[in-house]
Amino acid sequence: MVLKKSMKIICKSLIFLLLVLCFSCEKLPYYLVNCDGNDCTVNKPYNTELEIKLEKDGDVVLVNIYEGILEDNTLYDSFLTKSSSVTRTVALNKTYTVTATYFYREGTYIAVNSVTPSVRYVRDMCEDPCYHVYDKVVNLKLKYTK
Repeated sequence: MVLKKSMKIICKSLIFLLLVLCFSCEKLPYYLVNCDGNDCTVNKPYNTELEIKLEKDGDVVLVNIYEGILEDNTLYDSFLTKSSSVTRTVALNKTYTVTATYFYREGTYIAVNSVTPSVRYVRDMCEDPCYHVYDKVVNLKLKYTK
């Protein structure tokens, strides 16, 4: 009887711990490494390609990249594009805030997101140890336009 109660407590605790780990705020792509791709290199990188995802092709979008937070107003790069995905070279371990300004008949919409591309040394996940760059994708797609 006592063993049955303690087994229930242990099972409930394990389920709770599993749920906490699954729904925690940590970003899972940090732990997933593509050993064959450009994400894993033998030499330590100091720059990376920041991938900016935008709405579908066709509409002109103004993209501004700021170093640090938006309130600092330190403009790193600004450009117009019609592409749904663009890349820019940025330094690692710095925070970048990216804005995308969409121009529609109904009005102007601005999407804002920030990212801090970082690098870590991976020993056990790939055949050979390598440097993995993570947190380098910025999603600036609009969810709602009305």
